[in-house]
Parts: sequence; structure tokens; C-alpha cells
Amino acid sequence: MPLTRDITYQAARAVAEQLETHFAQHIEQARQQDSQDLATEPDAQVIEAILDTAFWASLRHEEGHATRVSLAYLPPEQTKQPLLFEKPLPFTANILTKIAPGVERPGIHLGVWGDGDELYVWGTTRNIPSLCFVVDVSEPGLLVIKHRRLEGFGKFANVAVLKGDRVKVVDEGHSNVPDCPEFLTSLLGFTSPSAMNDSANVLIQLAVSMREHRRGGTLLVVPSTSTTWRESIMQPILYAVNPAFGGLAELMRQDEEKKSRNVWQTALRREVDSIAGLTAIDGATIINDDYDLLAFGTKIGRPVGNAPVEQVLLTEPIIGTEATIVRPSHLGGTRHLSAAQFVQDQHDTLALVASQDGRFTIFTWSKCEQIVQAHQIDALLL
Repeated sequence: MPLTRDITYQAARAVAEQLETHFAQHIEQARQQDSQDLATEPDAQVIEAILDTAFWASLRHEEGHATRVSLAYLPPEQTKQPLLFEKPLPFTANILTKIAPGVERPGIHLGVWGDGDELYVWGTTRNIPSLCFVVDVSEPGLLVIKHRRLEGFGKFANVAVLKGDRVKVVDEGHSNVPDCPEFLTSLLGFTSPSAMNDSANVLIQLAVSMREHRRGGTLLVVPSTSTTWRESIMQPILYAVNPAFGGLAELMRQDEEKKSRNVWQTALRREVDSIAGLTAIDGATIINDDYDLLAFGTKIGRPVGNAPVEQVLLTEPIIGTEATIVRPSHLGGTRHLSAAQFVQDQHDTLALVASQDGRFTIFTWSKCEQIVQAHQIDALLL
């Protein structure tokens, strides 16, 4: 689509062709698999124009509030029950800033399409096709490029993150590295259907909810078949839960027919937010792998005779990055150090750590490398 506009946001130009290739390849792959309800792939010019306008809109404010909006590239014919403007609006930073306060709630997208020369905003929608090109204006200078997964299940798949002049393109091949955690693999599953109710996705939802409260926190996931993890928790546990609270666990045990209902999904979000909310309390929240809540506000301690954690293997699923050995202090403060120590002492556990600044790290034990792995995944959770 030839567009008549100047691009002044250089990061948009730098990443546009790479994003064009990504969407074209995945949409073609989905077509070959006879997938239905697929989006139209955007070309590099369209991508440049949308990112350029979105970036400059993100730096504007309306009545003291920064612009926050989700843009979806599709014609109204590719959605269901769209809200259509009588006259399409020009696709400009000023228009986005003016309209954003009314459409910034989660799940609402501004529909963007073109007439051959210019892009325009035709209305809003909550329904978009699989692999639809979406740009979230999350905060000033921060754009997240993502798409709806096949069949629409689970969190949207993040493709790239642009923060000012910094560009991070997600490395979907990262899931092939040894000892990659299951729910990190699920986050990186660009085109594979991902059920909202599977185990990996529940942890993803917990991670997203933890990050959203912006207070920082730690969630420890321990095996339901062992109590060895208690050796790494300082006694007495002030906020132990006895009997274990099974609100989330009970939901996960229900049959697949019930899990497909909206009422079940609403209940799941409520239980996820309840557990994630507890992580804002000083100390670690503990659940088992059946999703029973065991304790919150706990203090992690190193068992007598165990060595302190000296190194971790740091990874980030971003193209151009390599795994590196770093000291735990490189990742953050006490919260990160204690989580790394816990996983080093309890190999069959994992720790999810949210920082107040939005960074998010998963700590797991690598059987292959015999070291604690620290997976930085905040680029996948935005």
C-alpha cells in the first residue's frame, strides 16, 4: 500500500521490514494449515506509518493523562459487531490523543485501515482475526507490537517492543533452548493455540497480574508431593494458610466443558488476581503445582550447610541477546537474590519475581547446565 507520509520515528523504519516478514510468514503458515479467520498481513510501509503515528501520540497528554490506546490493522469487514464512525477519522497523533480516553480499557481496539494513500480510523472493535497486527501504546515512548493467537486463546503474543530508540524483537526460537520453562514456551508460541485454562497459561496470567500491581513481589511454586521446600523458609511462617486455600486449584480441577464457560473464566481471573495481590505483601507468596495457596509474606532463608548462590545464567528471549553468567546482584536487590537462592536449594521449584519498575524474572534450575537460570521476560508480558 503506497502511503504519502514522512516517517520521523527512526525505530519504526529500522524494524518495519522485519515485522512485515514475521507476519507474512506466520499468516502463510496458518493458511497452509487451513486455519480460519486470519488477518490481512501488513506491509512495511503500513507498519512504519502506524508505529510512527503511535509513537508521537504516546508522547502527548490529554488533560494531564498520557495516551494509552490499542491499534488493530484490519478493515471493519474482518470483525464482528464493530462500532463504526459515520465518517472515518484521520490517522494522526492528535486524533489518537483525543479519542484515547474513551477506548483505553483492556480489550478495545481502534480499527485502522487504508484507502491506498492514507490510513484512517474507522471505529472500534473487541473482535479481531487471528494474527492481526496490533500496536499497544502502553506508556510514553513505549510501543508493543503483538497479535492475537490462533483460535484466540490466551494472552496475545508479543512480537516486538519499542522503547524510544531501543528495539527488542522477540526470539521465538528461544523456546528451543535446553531447560526452557513450560510457560515461557507457551508465551513464545506465536501461532500455536494456547488454552486459557492450561497450566502454563495460568502461570502466565499470574505473572501478568503480579506485574500490574507495580509493588514488586515474589511467587514461589513448589511441588505438591514434597515438603522439602520448607527447609528454605524461615520459621515460624507468620501468614501460613491451613488448610491450604484451594480456590484456584478447585477451578483447575473442573471438567473442560465448565472451563469453556464465561462464568468459569471470570472466576479464574478473580482467583488469579487474589493470589497475585498477595505478592504485594512483603515476603514471598507460596503455591504448589496444584495451585493451592500455602502461605504469603514468607521469608526465604538458606538451609544450614548450603552454599550461597554466586552465579546465575541470565537469558532474555530477544533476538541478538546471548545467555550470560552474572552475579545475582546484577538482577536486582534482596528479592532477586533470595529467589535465586531458593531455586538453587530447591531444584524442583520455580520463582516468579516482579520488580516495581515492571521488570519480570523467572528463576528455574537448569539440569543441563547445573545452575540457576534467570529468564527476563518483561518484554513478553507487556
